[in-house]
Amino acid sequence: MESLHDGVQPVDVGSRLRQLRQERGKSMRALARDSGLSTNALSMIERARTSPSVSTLYKIAEALEVPITAFFREEPARQEIVFCKSTNRNRVSFPFGYWEGLGGEYFVGHVEPFLLTLEPGGSSGPFGMLHTGHEFVMCLKGRLEYEVEDETYELLPGDSLIFAAQLRHRWRNPGDEIAQAVFVLAGFEQGERPSEFHISSGMKGGAENGENGFDDDNGDEGSDEGGEESVEI
Repeated sequence: MESLHDGVQPVDVGSRLRQLRQERGKSMRALARDSGLSTNALSMIERARTSPSVSTLYKIAEALEVPITAFFREEPARQEIVFCKSTNRNRVSFPFGYWEGLGGEYFVGHVEPFLLTLEPGGSSGPFGMLHTGHEFVMCLKGRLEYEVEDETYELLPGDSLIFAAQLRHRWRNPGDEIAQAVFVLAGFEQGERPSEFHISSGMKGGAENGENGFDDDNGDEGSDEGGEESVEI
């Protein structure tokens, strides 16, 4: 049976961690102190000897003062014309799906299209997100449930939704088959990367929301008491 993650390119989190740490002039010891992790654990991650859990990445990101998505992308040169081959998309995998850039990460303008693929139950977690600009989403496959403020919209293939992105919103796949949707984020403020809210929410939602639904009773932050579990990012 074909896996949802077949063909998704792995990301070298260790090398990116080393680069971010060195750019900020942080020693391994200083990062260990600020993140609450051991120097041995950080060294293992940098040398690709272990895959960090999502909760561990959040601790490191907070210590480095960067968004968690900084581990999964390089800042590219911006262009006025971007041609993106379907076989050469940027892909970031999270526990219940993956995000694919459609060229907006290279474009000079304030527009970011991307493709989101979700397994059944995959969601952005119990907490909504908001950012500047406008958001457009069209369901291509399966079912996508979108909540904007207090309204819930069920999108089937061909259905679309557009709204002001400063309204709190979240999404999930309530069906029993893979869902896929194309998003277009536009009109956001200079320097903002609004697609990162969706990547980050998918990671955190998949890791901390046990049922991956819109269950506000399960919104407590998860702990990392179990040690350095290995979670494929």
